[in-house]
Amino acid sequence: MVNQELIDALRDAEAVKFGEFELSHGGTSEYYVDKYVFETDPHCLELIAEAFAERVGDSKLAGVALGAVPLVAATAVETGNPYVIVRKKAKEYGTGNQIEGDFEDGEGVVVLEDIATTGQSAIDAVEALRDAGAVVDRVLVVVDREEGARENLAEHDIELESLLTASELLADADRA
Repeated sequence: MVNQELIDALRDAEAVKFGEFELSHGGTSEYYVDKYVFETDPHCLELIAEAFAERVGDSKLAGVALGAVPLVAATAVETGNPYVIVRKKAKEYGTGNQIEGDFEDGEGVVVLEDIATTGQSAIDAVEALRDAGAVVDRVLVVVDREEGARENLAEHDIELESLLTASELLADADRA
């Protein structure tokens, strides 16, 4: 089911841009979904949190730093579910944690992420959580760019679920 309200909100917030863009994995693209635009827009954030809330049940949530932190925080407020934050690497000061927040050994965790391209940052977060004792088999993303993330995650026994695909988001988009 296509969430047209979310598509409209992302477009209205000008989170979808056209041109030539370099992506984090090193590739280039003719479009860019600017997560910082939609994550700092209250209406977009509310719609995303509501949509994620419908899918997470009572699971502990995890957000990948930095991009998914607003998403996981808003979803936690919407659901009342606690969350943890997964850093890309353990910090080199203070507690030295890679995972901020508490969970029980064996506890089920759902990872929230902003954009999935190759899925590598989500895989890294899942592996860190698994190494710490969490049970993780699902990642929820706002937009799946449909560039291999679903397949890459599946190789690690992780299901990718997206609120939108790039095809849905870009269908009939004004590319001016």
